[in-house]
Amino acid sequence: MPTADHRPTETVPAGTAGTVGEPHALAPELAARLALLDTAALSDALDSLGITGVLPGVAARVPGAVAFGPAWTVRYRPVGEATGFRNAADYLDEVPAGSVVVVDNAGSTDCTSWGSLLTGVAQAAGVRGTVLHGSARDVREIRAAGYPLFSTGVTMVSGKNRMQLDRTQVELTVGGTAVAPGDLVFADDNGALVVPRARLAEVVARAENVERTEARIRAAVAGGSRLDEARAAFRYDRPWEDAHGTRAAEEAVADAGH
Repeated sequence: MPTADHRPTETVPAGTAGTVGEPHALAPELAARLALLDTAALSDALDSLGITGVLPGVAARVPGAVAFGPAWTVRYRPVGEATGFRNAADYLDEVPAGSVVVVDNAGSTDCTSWGSLLTGVAQAAGVRGTVLHGSARDVREIRAAGYPLFSTGVTMVSGKNRMQLDRTQVELTVGGTAVAPGDLVFADDNGALVVPRARLAEVVARAENVERTEARIRAAVAGGSRLDEARAAFRYDRPWEDAHGTRAAEEAVADAGH
């Protein structure tokens, strides 16, 4: 369904706030609304706007964990011919609290770009989670720590002397989906997606309508309605539409004796 990737403009979306020391940090009211959503509703909202948001192949490594926040992006590249020790990462001290680290290591399963050491540092710094287009290790320890980790792969091989930091805070491409610094990243057991900053308020509002529509369909079915009738009444074909239309449908169902 998505046909275009609507990239951010210079407009700062409603519901975000640039806080000193935490650029693009989420406003508390918006964070509270996001906490009630999941990737499924947000994906439906993105579909309705023709925005590609899914980060293909990214899977949850800590069951039940949820992470959302502005993306802080990292790109790696393979180590060249130069000799000597090459540390895999020294960027984490720069990541603001409340961010989600998004790492692009070209989907590599040859070596890791995240492990238990970085997890401990990230937790202490208030980082909300990590999404890897690449591999993680120390998964058992990270699960025990309860840190939200999502990746396309898992391996035990160290990244030291195999890859090196290329750049931070640059636009990434993860499986064909662009992730710019400050875009909203949301990840849960379903996978991970990105919402362009400039469309965030609109996407959240539509996702909330999706949740309301599905809740009303479930309630109607629990009350004895047929599923096809409930879906038709509450516009399951357009669940992201304004709640007013849903309320009108609800009244129509009541008037019909359901």
